[in-house]
Amino acid sequence: MSERLSPRDVALLAEETPSAPAHNATVEIFECGDSGFDHDRLMCLIRDRISFVPRYRQRLQQVPGRLANPVWLDDEHFDLGYHVRRSALPRPGSQEQLLELVARIVSRPLDRSRPLWEMYLVEGLSGGRVALLSKTHQVLVDGVQTVDLGQLLLDVQAEPKILGSDDWAPARRPSSAVLALDAARESLAHPRTALETARGTGGALLRTAETTAGAAGRVLNGLAGRRPERAGALGGLLSQQRRLVTVETDLEDYRRIRAVHGGTVNDVILATIAGGLRAWLMSRDGSLRGFRRIRTLVPVSVIDTELEATSLGSQIAPHFVDLPTGEPSPVVRLHQISYSFQAHKETGRGVAANRLAGIAGFAPTTFHAIGSRLAALEQRRGYQLSVVNVPGPQSPLYAAGARMAASYPVHPLVSGHPLAVGVTSYDGKVFYGVTADRDQLPDVDLLGTCLTEALDELLDTVTGARPRAPRGRRKPSGARPAGRDRS
Repeated sequence: MSERLSPRDVALLAEETPSAPAHNATVEIFECGDSGFDHDRLMCLIRDRISFVPRYRQRLQQVPGRLANPVWLDDEHFDLGYHVRRSALPRPGSQEQLLELVARIVSRPLDRSRPLWEMYLVEGLSGGRVALLSKTHQVLVDGVQTVDLGQLLLDVQAEPKILGSDDWAPARRPSSAVLALDAARESLAHPRTALETARGTGGALLRTAETTAGAAGRVLNGLAGRRPERAGALGGLLSQQRRLVTVETDLEDYRRIRAVHGGTVNDVILATIAGGLRAWLMSRDGSLRGFRRIRTLVPVSVIDTELEATSLGSQIAPHFVDLPTGEPSPVVRLHQISYSFQAHKETGRGVAANRLAGIAGFAPTTFHAIGSRLAALEQRRGYQLSVVNVPGPQSPLYAAGARMAASYPVHPLVSGHPLAVGVTSYDGKVFYGVTADRDQLPDVDLLGTCLTEALDELLDTVTGARPRAPRGRRKPSGARPAGRDRS
């Protein structure tokens, strides 16, 4: 029997629209050196590793009459060359040119008739570097059955491990009658599942109707000459185009701030984001009207017997924090954010950041994919911004001998939310990836500058200050976001 999509996956598919494509992405920069890392070597590397993620060679198949949720079937016409593509910038390509190309690629939805992923090797970057853009649908990577392919392409040593490609052949596609019969049998054997399927199908139809009605309303407003209403910098209708801003900072700066003011590295990162948002919002209209506190979803890694465990050994749960953008003092902002996690420190369910960073492979790509899924599933909870911070290994990683120099997460935008932030720490650096709606936030480039200035503002408060005395060794406690670094 083919594996069936879960109700959560069906909900994610139903929420996807042309203006809110549901795929996660990552941009990684590689220093090729003498490795010869190019498109051909990337193809060989993927052929060598793809057998560990069978879902990447499967596509979605609807069940006749929607009697059950769609199933995953082997793609009989799987073409690796379609999914692994080659692109180039005019040499010497700049970071700005790369981000413009990435923004255009991530704006396009994936083809649902094929396996739901793509990779682009972008050549021509200055300094002989190349970029690898991976783009994966949220239903493909659930952290339980499937991890992100990008996690499997990286090695801890420059000499690549040859695992040996498999002799894969697609399983025979079942007929429509067989799919319908399997669905009927499941309904009889598991009536509760059938009820959830019916509810999911009804919800999908309702959401489709709402989307259609909303689109019709916008057309009528356009014909009548009325401009669409906008909800400000952190709300409003999305266009079909994106903009990407990246920031690279030093992890040691966050550790210095933590040593003086307490808390965690994740607290300092959130305080930096709060300070950057404050300066950016004030630059727009000189005030913080409606944005003195920004309700933010921050996924956390926990150990919970009631949640489904990922294959990486922990679960991901939603945590909501109000970023104090109305507070002028950077230190007070940091303390308020640290205090907001205090309740979770008493639960004893937290997963330490050094444990997450030590997971084999480059797990941040998988955790970012799970975090974006959670942001989409929790969008009705009324948050304004999602921030997913994931710690990675603090030693260099390699793909086919090429050293990875940077990794920027590119999170999808949820309907009505024109801004999302992803953060990854790796090899002594902290990398921010800010995804924004191109039409709604044309000034988002300034936010990148504001983030850097917010970090500098916090660093100014620790110059000459003595680190806090350690409180002694304590057992891990609290639900810690993926980036709550205690190392």
